[in-house]
Amino acid sequence: MSGSGFHVHGPHDHAVEHAAHGNDGFSNNIAVMTAILATVGAAFGYLGGATQNDAALFKNNAAIDKTQAANSWNYYQAKSAKQNLAELAMTLPGVDPKRYEAEVARYKQEKEDIKKDAEKWEESSKEWNHKSDEAMHQHHQWALATTAEQIAISLAAITLLTRKKWMMGLAYGVAGVGVVLGVMAWLGGH
Repeated sequence: MSGSGFHVHGPHDHAVEHAAHGNDGFSNNIAVMTAILATVGAAFGYLGGATQNDAALFKNNAAIDKTQAANSWNYYQAKSAKQNLAELAMTLPGVDPKRYEAEVARYKQEKEDIKKDAEKWEESSKEWNHKSDEAMHQHHQWALATTAEQIAISLAAITLLTRKKWMMGLAYGVAGVGVVLGVMAWLGGH
């Protein structure tokens, strides 16, 4: 609608307006079905968005833990370099090897602790990645369910325009598929 009061309606807008003013049971059923499908589709869309956000959060956590693992491995390498220098110093002529034995032993122990820490961070990163993959799979299931509901709404609009009862059956069938996909997405996440 523009400021001058000029209205532009699509063909389905006129049919919906006409049905609202009449006592047409067929049109009323389609209108109710469309409202229900829109509500179900909105719920599916919300749940799909939530699982996509979870997947992103889990992937972020995986990246943080992977960075922590890389930092730990870098620290491990630094200790290895110091241990190698201490071992080399033990072999130099005129140096008391006993002086460096304790350092070599200390570096070996520190490396073991650092290695365990790095492996813990790597495992945690793998777990977060797995959770992210699962959430993304569930997101795709919600997206399919939402799409089916949107298609059913479109079919309902076509049904209203064509007044073909078989088209209404098709809309109900697609809506049913969407609900089944939504139930599967729900069960997949719980």
